[in-house]
Amino acid sequence: MSILVGTASWTDKTLIDCGRFYPKEAKTPEARLRYYASVFPLVEIDSSYYGIPAPANANNWAERTPEHFTFNVKAFRLFTGHQTDPKVLHKDIKEALGSTKTLYYRSTPAEIRDELWRRFIDAISPLKDAGKLGLVHFQFPPWLQCNREGHAHVEHCIEMMTGHACSVEFRHASWWTEAHRGGTIDFLRELRAVHTIVDGPQGFANSVPLLAETTNPDYALVRLHGRNVDTYNVKGAASAAERFDYDYPDQELREIMAEVVRLAYKVKHAHVIFNNCDEDKGQRNGISFMKMLLAYG
Repeated sequence: MSILVGTASWTDKTLIDCGRFYPKEAKTPEARLRYYASVFPLVEIDSSYYGIPAPANANNWAERTPEHFTFNVKAFRLFTGHQTDPKVLHKDIKEALGSTKTLYYRSTPAEIRDELWRRFIDAISPLKDAGKLGLVHFQFPPWLQCNREGHAHVEHCIEMMTGHACSVEFRHASWWTEAHRGGTIDFLRELRAVHTIVDGPQGFANSVPLLAETTNPDYALVRLHGRNVDTYNVKGAASAAERFDYDYPDQELREIMAEVVRLAYKVKHAHVIFNNCDEDKGQRNGISFMKMLLAYG
């Protein structure tokens, strides 16, 4: 049974600013990653959602972590259907797009889309080559619905990442209604995509129920967003730290741990990612979770 625990990113501003997780001498990106990897065996790269990283960055990440460390990588936002500012793209692609102000996947020329996929795969290849790449995580937007168009886009993304293990997180309730729930799980199984088991606030159109099902024999993924119903869908330009400001009490962690242990017997690798990324809450909860796992035996 293999259960890896980590957090969504190791570079959040509020985490660094709070001064509680990293020792004072860990002042550089290299020192912080080396320290993080001495505590956790897994991390989710969040920055790859905002912009395709340079292969040199991934090479550095691989070199700065222990042999069996694992990186999950969030897919670039354009691929998942989120609006994208061309400013985050490579210079030659920005020039090819001309005066385009906002980019959506469906309106991006096919040759540019193909080139971006190629560059994304190239960017994460140092992690894959080092045996440190876990899942490529597709967090789809709340407007991707369970319909023909939604199915086609998910299928397309998985196809473009052939040869990689991919996880899928839906954030529209239509995928998880009683009428569609079984079909959604079957759809992910057919694609060999990893269903993302989500713990998060309930009662919203973009809420995801905690459905503890596996869809791939190699991986289970549990992502913990916290349970703060007051901030989850707050209006305005709230940061991720504000939206996911939640400190899991031990009792909730124990309940989640029991579910994770049950899942871990069904797959080769179970990943648990704490995305409650306000200050050091995710890191503290993750450490507590690992201690509970050790005590469980």
